[in-house]
Amino acid sequence: MPVFKTPFNGYSVKFSPFYESRLAVGTAQNFGILGNGRVHILDLPPTPSSPFVEVASFDTADGVYDVAWSESHDSLLVAALADGSLKIYDLSLPPTSNPIRSLQEHSREVQSVDYNPVRRDSFVSSSWDDSIKLWTLDRPASIRSFQEHAYCVYAAVWNPRHADVFASASGDCTLRVWDVREPGSTMVVAAHEFEILSCDWNKYDDCVIATASVDKSVRVWDIRTYRTPLAVLNGHGYAARKVKFSPHNRSFLVSCSYDMTVCAWDYMVEDARIGQYGHHTEFAVGLDMSVLVEGLIASTGWDELVYVWQYGTDPRAP
Repeated sequence: MPVFKTPFNGYSVKFSPFYESRLAVGTAQNFGILGNGRVHILDLPPTPSSPFVEVASFDTADGVYDVAWSESHDSLLVAALADGSLKIYDLSLPPTSNPIRSLQEHSREVQSVDYNPVRRDSFVSSSWDDSIKLWTLDRPASIRSFQEHAYCVYAAVWNPRHADVFASASGDCTLRVWDVREPGSTMVVAAHEFEILSCDWNKYDDCVIATASVDKSVRVWDIRTYRTPLAVLNGHGYAARKVKFSPHNRSFLVSCSYDMTVCAWDYMVEDARIGQYGHHTEFAVGLDMSVLVEGLIASTGWDELVYVWQYGTDPRAP
């Protein structure tokens, strides 16, 4: 499969929920510490030997830490920036008309953004200012701010079946579950003894969630019985940076790490690590699985490369 070289360090990659060959990539200059950013919109080529097609790109004044496609409009994309802002882009408009909106409420870097897959009209952002904010496209200000975490909130992710429920992962070592109809979080799980960098819901069991931590492990939890994890997945050599459940297989998930690898797991079997990919040469920090094509994985990292490959194949194979 093809490889795309980005001018800056890769931070986030997301498949489009509308087009099976399209993906967005968020990048940041100088490893996201200082400098500009860029959002790339890429189409996979018709043949594996051909290069990616760059449909569009948008330059930003600060690094882009995450991107999320709209679930209701195939041309809309939200980017989370290191300057605390969220930018909304419309691919159907010329570059000079973008971004169509800039939302500036977070006081520090925005680490994640996630679009509601059930209601499809709202998204959540999480930030180093310890807060999570709820937004809709038609309002210039956030609807609500959620402030219980004691340290950076690295991820906030909607439940795939319940329109009002999302989970958050924080550097305060907790996983929290929220219902936007409630005044505060509905559950707090002391999921790791070190910072939690990512979380994701199982797409087949809306009570199962995975966490990835600086302790190098990925853990799978059932929020009905959350005193002990369903599974502890060890195998990364450094911090586990991102975790994603498969949209097509109940027990399959992938993770990427500062050890530069992407691991594939089946958390329901004893030898849970069923694949390991060492194609990146720097921290692997962005990861996604396609909703439209079963087994299709994308990753990006600080080596300025974007890989797309089918599970079970070599990401570097032509």
